[in-house]
Amino acid sequence: MVPVLSVIGNVQAGDSVLIHAGLSGVGTAAIQLARMAGAIPLVTAGSQHKLQMAEKLGAVAGFNYKEEDFSEAALKFTKASQNLFHVEGAGVNLILDCIGGSYWEKNVNCLALDGRWILYGLMGGADISGPLFSKLLFKRGSLITSLLRSRDQKYKQMLVKAFTEQILPHFSMKGPQRLLPVLDRIYLMNKIQEAHEYMETNRNVGKIVLEMPQ
Repeated sequence: MVPVLSVIGNVQAGDSVLIHAGLSGVGTAAIQLARMAGAIPLVTAGSQHKLQMAEKLGAVAGFNYKEEDFSEAALKFTKASQNLFHVEGAGVNLILDCIGGSYWEKNVNCLALDGRWILYGLMGGADISGPLFSKLLFKRGSLITSLLRSRDQKYKQMLVKAFTEQILPHFSMKGPQRLLPVLDRIYLMNKIQEAHEYMETNRNVGKIVLEMPQ
């Protein structure tokens, strides 16, 4: 998540960052790292409980995608808070998207001029139907894709080094720069099926951990 935000996303202090699946393991990390960079994290989630947890982690606003159009809500929020952001008008500077196809139109709709949309997952499908290119071109937006699994060993070593030097010390700090690991539940290895069933309910906030036998 460090290179996605800083290297790939070029996040800057004052940027508005819309984080989909804001209470996933990646999402909870992104909220805190965006805040640490001086950016303004906004999230989408599917329950009021998750949105409340996101605010405790530092999210400035959250949108329940089951109850409202998150793109319209994000536009309304950013327009009302223009003094906080780098843009004139409305829209988010950066989107972290693990959903993909089903969100494309709403993503482009709430993207600010010259905004960056980082796609790192396809939970909502890979197919696109509609004028994606013309809408993105109108916004002068950048669509950036990123995967970790297919990266070479040198790149992964760079990530570990960056995490160790830049991020790890913040877990032992106090004050607003402190980072918190967000752990939902721990399952014994022989309960892996139960862990998967719980994960599939989409009720977890943060990571689900499997404990190895001693």
